[in-house]
Amino acid sequence: MRSFVPARRALVACFLPLVACGSNGANTADASIGSKHDATVEHRDAPGGFDADIADVKRGESPPPMTDFCKLPGSVVWKGGTPTVVPGGAALPDGGLDWMTLPDGFCSHYFATVPEVRQLRFSPSGDLFAASPSTACAGGATGGTGAVVVLPDDNHDGVADTTLTYLGNLPSTQGLLFNGGYLYYQDNALIRRTPYKNGDRTGTVGEQVIDVTIYSSSLHWPRAIDADDDGNIFVTNGGDNGELCEGEAAELGPNRPFHGGVLQIDGTPNGKLVARGLRNAIALRCAKGTGVCFGLELALDFAASQGSREKLFPVHDGDDWGFPCCATANEPYSQYTMPGVTVPDCANVNAEDVSFVIDHTPFGLDFEEGYWPVAWKYRAFVVFHGVFGSWVGARVVGIETDPRTGWPVRTSEPDAGSTPEMTDFATGWDDGMMDHGRPAVITFAPDGRMFVGNDLTGLVVWIAPVTSSG
Repeated sequence: MRSFVPARRALVACFLPLVACGSNGANTADASIGSKHDATVEHRDAPGGFDADIADVKRGESPPPMTDFCKLPGSVVWKGGTPTVVPGGAALPDGGLDWMTLPDGFCSHYFATVPEVRQLRFSPSGDLFAASPSTACAGGATGGTGAVVVLPDDNHDGVADTTLTYLGNLPSTQGLLFNGGYLYYQDNALIRRTPYKNGDRTGTVGEQVIDVTIYSSSLHWPRAIDADDDGNIFVTNGGDNGELCEGEAAELGPNRPFHGGVLQIDGTPNGKLVARGLRNAIALRCAKGTGVCFGLELALDFAASQGSREKLFPVHDGDDWGFPCCATANEPYSQYTMPGVTVPDCANVNAEDVSFVIDHTPFGLDFEEGYWPVAWKYRAFVVFHGVFGSWVGARVVGIETDPRTGWPVRTSEPDAGSTPEMTDFATGWDDGMMDHGRPAVITFAPDGRMFVGNDLTGLVVWIAPVTSSG
């Protein structure tokens, strides 16, 4: 672990017409990197976070009390370690949801079925949008509609009324983002944006914003999109498992080829390179009020013995995470430490604060915004896809965040169970039967509910706490 990690953010050239600069009206064309968090962050050796001489996180005002969603018919309510179904709901796919284990005081509820669902986002007017690609995805998901769809719930019964096609003819789509009056979406290697007005449920083909063809993986084609507090928009790009640490790939630094990593929409045709050295950056979410975005990397497959670990990483301009040469800072993959092999220099590679067991496959990320009970409030929630072929490790966990900065605290998933800072929240997919699919995506609704999508079964469910009136 490095002792000092610069808490920086990439800047965006908002003076160009294709870049949305956010609702705060800030024009950051001449802003310095990390304008909100310029100071150096010193990490503690003890678990539970880090010392930071930076401004406190700018949390929003306390949210209004939640509706008691757990009283809706069909809700599966957990109390005393036992699920109880609120009567009156319609018949559910997958034999109901009582197989999904939650903490006492929470409930789950069926919402919709979207084939090969790979992204969930709420529009500013409160409709749930979903990406349903038809291109086969790594992990076995197939059979999507090749569209971005809308799932309205106008009668507020907790179930989508219908599935509407917002944009079609999108075989390779995943990333979605509402920002500055536009819906940004992935169209294979392109990121497009189309105007969005509150209540829109059909859209038109959007203008091209960037073309992410600096490197295109046929397997890791999904690209995630999100914007930080100032409206700076970032996009992930996937690399490939078979990349070798030789030739130019072994030249760690700004001149090495860019494969997997993070780019920024800055008005140029292909975007600005921000962070590199990531095998497959599968997810990206910006933590509101922190000025920082975080991603999930799926590291070198089947290489735990070589030091490989999945990771949650902050998005910083200029960072290099080392792939395909280094597992982490000062740690080359062991295949490059054999006799007769030139050992790569990993001294300037970044070290992660949050890591996971290789092949547990952290797939989705979002941040709770203050609606939930204290034990789960403001946590970073990660969806694990599980080990391919067994679903071992498939679940949802909650990671504590530092109350002053909003950053996930330093923690590491052990080979069995969880540390206190990383606590299992929703389980049941990893039952040895592989009969409930794989959780893949997560998003929090404006009303505080957590929505989770399953890309194998298409099941979209929501989870909520039982309120004090329940």
